Amino acid sequence: MTDTTSFAKLRIDSRGVARLTLDKPDVHNAFDDALIGELNGHLDRLHDSAERGEVRVVVLGSEGKHFSAGADLHWMKRMVDYSVDDNLADSRELSRLMQRLDSLPCPTLCRAQGAAYGGAVGLAACCDIVVASEAARFCLSEVKIGLSPAVISPYVQRAIGSRQMRRFALTAEVMDVTTAQTLGLVHEVAGSHELDERVEHYVARLLEASPRAQRATKALLAEVARDPDSDATRETTCRVISELRVSDEGQEGLAAFFDKRPPAWRPAGDDDKESRS
Repeated sequence: MTDTTSFAKLRIDSRGVARLTLDKPDVHNAFDDALIGELNGHLDRLHDSAERGEVRVVVLGSEGKHFSAGADLHWMKRMVDYSVDDNLADSRELSRLMQRLDSLPCPTLCRAQGAAYGGAVGLAACCDIVVASEAARFCLSEVKIGLSPAVISPYVQRAIGSRQMRRFALTAEVMDVTTAQTLGLVHEVAGSHELDERVEHYVARLLEASPRAQRATKALLAEVARDPDSDATRETTCRVISELRVSDEGQEGLAAFFDKRPPAWRPAGDDDKESRS
């Protein structure tokens, strides 16, 4: 199934792997209100499909040399005449984009190449796994033009920690990919010719796991991060494992383990054909 729009493409293959691709290479996939709106629409659809178990993994990537150069210059020029209310409306749409990506029920993987500036750092921070090319670089560049990485700050700070966030948000230094990996923003660095291979490695690993267990684990980890020491969180941890043990997938996973066979949810072979509907 393929859905092609002006600025973003969504393709879902027969395994339930969704590829959400920024497609504005002529402006280095820069953000504007139109792109944000399209991404929000796609993420709403993916959220519902993931809840139903139809989408199992989402890969976020982009066309061209750069992942995303940040805010589109034409959009920024229009913003000069925006009122506070206009800016609030724009900011809330960007906030919805980050929250929707961060809270997708299924695993998410970011494929980053070239420059990832401004809001693009937020996109990476919202994904569960980030694989970046050795030439990738990241920058919270907003303060250089009198702005702030405000909307993306909760997600980036969670990824790299408050001390490092203070440094890079206030200096707008460029992080090379080694620094980004050391700080925790990037999980794996790959040679440019190996980037797609390493992305596919993680996709294959994610497809081996129980979709229901992944959804439950992702929701659980979000709750643990919010309130790790509460009685309610501890009770949730007990309830999650207890319910999974008696679930259909839990029973199937245990049976497959003891029978030394693949569980029913694992794709047969290595079929990456595109399904159409």
